[in-house]
Order: sequence, then structure tokens, then C-alpha cells
Amino acid sequence: QSENIIGYYVTVERIPNSCKDSPNLISLKDRKVFLNLSMAYYRVNISAYNKAGESPQAIYIVPDFSATDLPGQIHVKRQGSNAVVTWTPEHNPKCFVVDWGTGKEDMRMKIVTTATGNFTLDNFQPYKLYKIMVHASDVCQCESFTRYEKTFGVTQFYSVEGVPRTGPSNVTVLNIRKHSALVKWTEIAAEDCLGFLQGYRISYTDPWRKKSLAVALNSSTTSYHLTGLKEKTIYRVQISGFTNAGEGPPTLSQPFSTLKYGTVEPPCICVTQHQS
Repeated sequence: QSENIIGYYVTVERIPNSCKDSPNLISLKDRKVFLNLSMAYYRVNISAYNKAGESPQAIYIVPDFSATDLPGQIHVKRQGSNAVVTWTPEHNPKCFVVDWGTGKEDMRMKIVTTATGNFTLDNFQPYKLYKIMVHASDVCQCESFTRYEKTFGVTQFYSVEGVPRTGPSNVTVLNIRKHSALVKWTEIAAEDCLGFLQGYRISYTDPWRKKSLAVALNSSTTSYHLTGLKEKTIYRVQISGFTNAGEGPPTLSQPFSTLKYGTVEPPCICVTQHQS
């Protein structure tokens, strides 16, 4: 039915929208539209229309933007079950619009129209990762935020950190040599960290129960090269994650055996054919 389409209706709705105003309606002929948005969450509804009426809407949720090149830095300090938000450098627009929550489906919005050096956000639960976004606008009218607000800064916050509820998954040992081996794993899922993951602890034990410990001080690390191992020895390796609150449970023991001899190149077997 595309040949019968007259044009398209596009509505842009902020998530959340405590102003309760109707979404901005855009009418256009082309199948594309340029939107200059802040880093808040947005829902875009698109429908086509012709002489007979309007089609059902297609719904598009604008994905997360990467927080780069923002003008300000957000600082959050716990105060009971609340959080006090400050920022640098100092900036005093006509109003701030603040979003905070654990995700698209759980965001709250606060409009601050008075000159202030900080503001307090409430209803923070322990062990949950919150995203806090501060937007600035020189037009303090609800219907204007979608068009005029610009993101000042973004940060993440735990009101109370816990230890990871589980260790990393898919632990494997590769490139096993006479005195070394490479351990790889899949990072702990964000919802299982319960705090800001600081890194991993890798422990490995030999048959005489001598335990060695290595620490990867980087939450994005997913491999570690073990060295100084004994030849022809069975080791058992375990990995755990840790936050500022402490260390989580280790993975199941993963056995591997070092080689008796160093690696050598296999002999070359050459075959030639002779024609009779």
C-alpha cells in the first residue's frame, strides 16, 4: 500500500515525562526525520496516513547514547536512602531536568527551577545500579524540554554496594605449556555484580594444596596468563569477582595439567610420487 501513502506522523515522547503534556507531533512526507535529542530515554511513534485514515503505530525506543564529551561531571553522595547530587564545573541554566532509575522502565524525573548547588534524589534501593542524568535547559516549560534540553552529565550510582552473587562463567584453560597456561572466562553479568566490579581474583592450587593467588585489577579483563607453574602437575583454578564491599563466591574448581616437555614442532612427513 506504499503507493497510496500521503505522509507520516511522528511523535516524540520523553521517558519519563512528569509534565504529562502530549508528545510533539511531526508531520512529514519523507521516510526520515532528524531529531536533536538529549541523552534521556525517548519513545518514537511512527504512523502512515492516506485519504482513508491513519495506520497503526510503529514504536521505536531510542537506544542508550554513549556518555562522551559532556560539559559537566556528576558527583553523587549517599545520604541514608537518598542521594545528594552535585556537579562540576558550576553551571546555572534556567532549570535542570534530572532523570534517575535502574533502566528505561524504571526512571523518575525531577525539574529543578531554583538556583541551587545541589539537589536530593530519593527512593534508592541497596545493591541496585542506578543511572543518573542531569540535563540543562534555558527554556523552563514542559513542552519545550524535548527540543531545548541538553545533557550536562551522566553517572552511575549504588546507594549500598554488595559482593557479587556469583563468579564469572565459562572458565576455560588454554595454551597449556610446561610452566604456564592461559585462563579465560566470561565477565560477571551486571545484574549479578551488586556493586561496581573492581576486578577478579584467580587462585590455583597444586596437588600439595599449595595455593597461589593472582589479581586482575580491571573489571573488563577476561583472561589471565599463569606463569611459574611446575611441569607435569595437575592444578585446579578458581575465579571470583570483587567489589568495594568484598569478594564474591568462586567458580567451580577447573582442573588442568601442565606438560612434561616443552612444545616441539611435529616432524614433517614428505611424500613424493614417481611416474613409471
